Amino acid sequence: MTVASPDPLASSQARELCASYLRAQLGGNRREALRVILEDGLQRGLSCLDAHEIIQQAQREIGRLWQEDRITIAQEHMATAISQLVLSHVYQRADAPPSNGKAVLVACVEGELHDFPARLVADALDLAGFEVRYLGASVPPHGLLAMLDSERPDLLVLSVTMAFNVPALREAARQVRERHPSLPIAVGGGACTWHSGLAAEVGAALAGKDAAELVQRARELLGVAA
Repeated sequence: MTVASPDPLASSQARELCASYLRAQLGGNRREALRVILEDGLQRGLSCLDAHEIIQQAQREIGRLWQEDRITIAQEHMATAISQLVLSHVYQRADAPPSNGKAVLVACVEGELHDFPARLVADALDLAGFEVRYLGASVPPHGLLAMLDSERPDLLVLSVTMAFNVPALREAARQVRERHPSLPIAVGGGACTWHSGLAAEVGAALAGKDAAELVQRARELLGVAA
């Protein structure tokens, strides 16, 4: 039986942190965003994984505001750049967990420049004890296959945020299946939320609505303890 993880945003403290962090993002204040997460969060007992959840939730709100034309694309980019910076500081402060013996390769499909969701997943997997190779944005199939040939991971995670990059996901999955038919594939990103049957369509072994869920399902798939 799978036990749901507690929601780190359920407490009033976490909700206040998320709101303060979001205000700093929208104001373009990098130092304040760092202070909120590092001082008000981590130094007062927030775990690194819970900090991830707060950053992720704020980033979802940024995406919603952009989709509703309430902020510009420039503001969305500014907010995301702040989250990239803050996430790197959170990662530096995290203790290295014991290895669970499983390797994962994480990449955005070709043409996908929104690499923040993949970065969140890569860091969350790392903090859960997986050995992670993170390839970043817009990885063409030939480069992806070359890395798979050399690294031989236990799981491949492909990220696609924009709907117009779904064909690239299909093509990447097809080529991976031809070269590595037994390698399980996980998919994630906004496009997978909008296309509910996309994971099944490309033959993915699992999908997750966020980094925490994907980590949990990867553990279950690969048979490692939490």
